[in-house]
Amino acid sequence: TMALCLKQVFNKDKTFRPRKKFEPGTQRFELYKKAQASLKSGLDLKAVVQLPPGESINDWIAVHVVDFFNRINLIYGTMSEYCTERSCPIMSGGLKYEYRWQDDSKYKKPTKLSAPQYMCMLMDWIEMLINNEDVFPTRIGVPFPKQFQQVCTKILTRLFRVFVHVYIHHFDSIINMGAEAHVNTCYKHFYYFIREFSLIDHRELEPLVRMPQGWGR
Repeated sequence: TMALCLKQVFNKDKTFRPRKKFEPGTQRFELYKKAQASLKSGLDLKAVVQLPPGESINDWIAVHVVDFFNRINLIYGTMSEYCTERSCPIMSGGLKYEYRWQDDSKYKKPTKLSAPQYMCMLMDWIEMLINNEDVFPTRIGVPFPKQFQQVCTKILTRLFRVFVHVYIHHFDSIINMGAEAHVNTCYKHFYYFIREFSLIDHRELEPLVRMPQGWGR
């Protein structure tokens, strides 16, 4: 019943936007299939995230950034009815952490936003980046830009904040939906991945370092 319940929760098409897909027949698609197969085989998540021999690190990171975007987008989509302007007027992780939004267009300075506004801006911004061929090239032989890993660090740092907000402010809703195991597995996978490649500054990880027993890792 647990699996059935999870299926009902996560099959609801509540994602904000269309999922980014990998084109069949491409190197990236093959890598994605390899990563998914390892994940489903029940291997230790620390082993699953390691770069397969002979593969490009940028391809491996690109595959995971897109996959984490899709999955975290889906997790937040299922929570979004509980995360409102009223319940979450500030994008935060408890009393100690507040996240302000900044981008290169509308918000040039760090700006206070409600959690739903922040999430919407974040998902739009990531979607724009991963669909930009100059940042995430999909054609064979087109090199990644020099700043690729820095861009991915920024994306993953902001996606981590979704976990922070969901765990600290909406954990009761996760439990009520029967989605705790799914969210925990996704978080662990994400955590081991960013640690394996040192993709997020350790200070960003502090809000979830002392999670109560049973949460996250």
